[in-house]
Amino acid sequence: MAKKSFSELINSPGMPVLVDFYADWCGPCKTMAPILQQVAQQYQGKIKVIKIDVDKNQAVAQQYRVQGIPTLILFHQGKSLWRQSGVVPAPQLSQIVQQHLP
Repeated sequence: MAKKSFSELINSPGMPVLVDFYADWCGPCKTMAPILQQVAQQYQGKIKVIKIDVDKNQAVAQQYRVQGIPTLILFHQGKSLWRQSGVVPAPQLSQIVQQHLP
């Protein structure tokens, strides 16, 4: 299976895509990882969660003006529905995802 481009991933019809812009050296990003896993499991089949390493994908990070990491952006069919930088607690992230489900 060919690797899809970022725009293909976020423009796909169907479920919303939660993107985590992170870096391996970022402490808060490590804090966010288990929270994202929890939310991904909670909404399995309803949202897709993908992680984008800003060091390896600088063009994408610049395109979406990612200044600080972690930055989370929720897309649905290519449109950005919500974004926030910094650590988002699991209950808050769940609530945000729930609000944006189609």
